[in-house]
Amino acid sequence: MPGDGPTRAWVLHPDIAGDRARRDAAPALAEALALAAALPGLDIAGGDIVRLARAQPGTLFGSGKIDTLKSLFAAEAIDLVLIDGPVSPVQQRNLERAWGLKILDRTGLILEIFSDRARTREGVIQVEMAALSYQRTRLVRAWTHLERQRGGLGFVGGPGETQIEADRRAIDDQLNRLRRQLDKVVRTRDLHRAARARVPFPVVALVGYTNAGKSTLFNRLTGAGVMARDMLFATLDPTMRRVELPGGTPVILSDTVGFISDLPTALVAAFRATLEEVLTADLVIHVRDISHPETAEQAADVAAILTALGLDPEVPLVELWNKIDLVDAAHRETLETAAGHNGAQVASAVTGAGLDQLCARIGDILAGHHIEERLSLPFADGRRRSWLHDRGVVRAERQDDDGFTIDVRWTPRQKASWSNL
Repeated sequence: MPGDGPTRAWVLHPDIAGDRARRDAAPALAEALALAAALPGLDIAGGDIVRLARAQPGTLFGSGKIDTLKSLFAAEAIDLVLIDGPVSPVQQRNLERAWGLKILDRTGLILEIFSDRARTREGVIQVEMAALSYQRTRLVRAWTHLERQRGGLGFVGGPGETQIEADRRAIDDQLNRLRRQLDKVVRTRDLHRAARARVPFPVVALVGYTNAGKSTLFNRLTGAGVMARDMLFATLDPTMRRVELPGGTPVILSDTVGFISDLPTALVAAFRATLEEVLTADLVIHVRDISHPETAEQAADVAAILTALGLDPEVPLVELWNKIDLVDAAHRETLETAAGHNGAQVASAVTGAGLDQLCARIGDILAGHHIEERLSLPFADGRRRSWLHDRGVVRAERQDDDGFTIDVRWTPRQKASWSNL
């Protein structure tokens, strides 16, 4: 791998006829190219769809295709081949030998991007743990991450590249060390979450496929400066800000990592803690790029990941059909009619069109999300009574010989926080 200048990469999307999870090849390759472009230091020379009747167990591709691609890579001076799909350790080793190049599969590429983007200590540790678990299955390769001198995980090489022979014990020791570090970080985060739980504001979480426009929407509604670019995985670490809806109702808005099809299982597990803000939200806004040709498939991927994460089906969820400004006028009218039938909101986070209606919808849902209850508290329970008054949820209060009877109007989140006092 050359040490100077960007790494020249070529992207391959295997289109396997018998694959049950087969996607439309053209948009799948386009997404893979966008993924590759999201990793700094790569010069994407091109990409191809490779149509296969079936995957070869030892090499993925047939011998004729391997020879053809070897000539192409030599002519294009390619350093790295990105394969948009799963590649077994044996397939990776054999292809690297056949081509004399480094190979990176979809999981490895996503791990590299996450490593480059993670900013919080927790996010960095989680990515390292996911990468170690991934590498543990690939001990046919050298381990470069532990002494890397560049950002990322070392899968694609870089300045000062050092090959360190790693075995399972070394990786397991590293995983145990990281787990201990993560436990400390999680305890600190739990304290912060407990502090936020005492705030009487509902939490509204933005979720969606990567590059659907969540961060642009977040910035538009809050005035925050969250990184928002036309790039996959521009946001990794969650960001939360207070925002007032029209009418003065305050809410906490949470921006989260974007989802993607075939998200590595290790990363779903690793970022479960980070996504707890979604799992405990009072309302979830599913932001969709309605201009994307595969918007329906992307929405299905997001729904599947939310289910895998364990999102309570009782939590209200609103679809926001974003980027309506990129849709031609004739199709826009059709979409607006369809959105009305589906209970979705249509908007553009860039132009601001439709956002007033979105905020009004959020306010209506959260207003209906309040519960009215009557509580009985003994005189000795002054702390919990004070909490109710501090949060402004008390509607009426009466005192008798045994204590206080208090009528409250609160959200399920507030009730849970009060019950845990």
